[in-house]
Amino acid sequence: MTATRKLFGTDGIRGKANVFPMTPETAMRVGAAVAGHFGKHGRVVVGKDTRRSGYMFETALASGLTAMGADVMLVGPLPTPGIAYITHSMRADAGVVISASHNPFEDNGIKLFASDGYKLPDHAEAHLEALMERSLEATAVTGDAIGKALRIDDAAGRYITYIKQSFPSELSLDGLRIVVDAAHGACYRIAPAVLSELGATVIPTGVSPNGTNINAGVGALHPEHIGALVRQHGADIGIALDGDADRVVFADANGDVVDGDAVMAICALDMAAHGQLAGNALVTTVMSNMGLGRALEAEGIELVRTPVGDRYVVETMRSRGCNLGGEQSGHLIFLDHATTGDGMVAALRVLQVMLRRQTGLSDLAAVMQRYPQVLRAVQVMRKPPLDQLPRLSQAIAEAETELGRDGRTLVRYSGTEPKLRVMVEGGDTQAIKAICERLCAVAEEELGTA
Repeated sequence: MTATRKLFGTDGIRGKANVFPMTPETAMRVGAAVAGHFGKHGRVVVGKDTRRSGYMFETALASGLTAMGADVMLVGPLPTPGIAYITHSMRADAGVVISASHNPFEDNGIKLFASDGYKLPDHAEAHLEALMERSLEATAVTGDAIGKALRIDDAAGRYITYIKQSFPSELSLDGLRIVVDAAHGACYRIAPAVLSELGATVIPTGVSPNGTNINAGVGALHPEHIGALVRQHGADIGIALDGDADRVVFADANGDVVDGDAVMAICALDMAAHGQLAGNALVTTVMSNMGLGRALEAEGIELVRTPVGDRYVVETMRSRGCNLGGEQSGHLIFLDHATTGDGMVAALRVLQVMLRRQTGLSDLAAVMQRYPQVLRAVQVMRKPPLDQLPRLSQAIAEAETELGRDGRTLVRYSGTEPKLRVMVEGGDTQAIKAICERLCAVAEEELGTA
């Protein structure tokens, strides 16, 4: 029988720390399963963000890995893309990230990278879940077969060097004033260091983690924070990362937010103009604004859509030979430089375009005319297939008919939370708000709320 995933969602395992499935026992079993999947005597990198519970899960993962004979390399707080890079550069068999990304500090998560720095595919995660059912006592090793654990002290320095290598050596950030918000997360030292070493005057914020303040009113989910600081300091640009720095959102010199869709439009058009856009295509998800597709279509660039989740964007990029992809939320993937979404690599790419074009971010973002979009989330107690919900299915069909060619709906379950997400897009803001409210009301009645 083919194994299916139960614990792993669209971005690993995630939940409230010390509540199933995010318990130390689960973490230990994941560690043991990783050792079993990749072979005993393997080498596994383990890193984390700045949540207090990260220490607990780091120890549990290392216990499971070493109990099965794997050696562990602990890199401490490091961005998710940094852990992917270290995994590949140190020729490790796998990398494990302890992070709940943009979620509040009470949550934590586990996601995995293979030796090549790419996230594990669904079938590999399903195999890990099967291995997690095994008895730890029956499969553990003894004596000198038990694995070793050591700390890698220079991982952050290696990652800083790697990020800077993505920026053209003939360019400098000298003269630019940049606000950078690290969300009190894994990039709290790295982001200011990279920008200042490349010559910028840096105004840092969100760089004082205490274990409980990650993403709290700062970072990519709260870009209004950098917007206000950009205006206050007269900065040229604001850069807001999330807790594990795999996503980034910007503020222009006016303090206005520039999201992932606009950044993808800017970068795709610039790369195409320089003959650097592989496949003459951009890969994004079903969440991206219709305006992105229209902007690319005007220049003959293909827009390829995938399900939500940066892992699916990357898988499609690799299968189609593309080198640029991302999500509206700020996961931006430049496969020529990184194997996963990397907020700092993306930030340097945007700065590169600004310098070469000698223009501000607000002017660059004008290449895309955004369609009004409304997004709501409904807390749900269960997640049956949507086609088994006749009232909601009928409401969606009626909404699509009403919107016609100038709009669309997207209704889907969250892969990491007990939520149904409802998105409506179209030319008339009031109309799409009304449609979205109708769909949410039907969903609440048919599914019940948590």
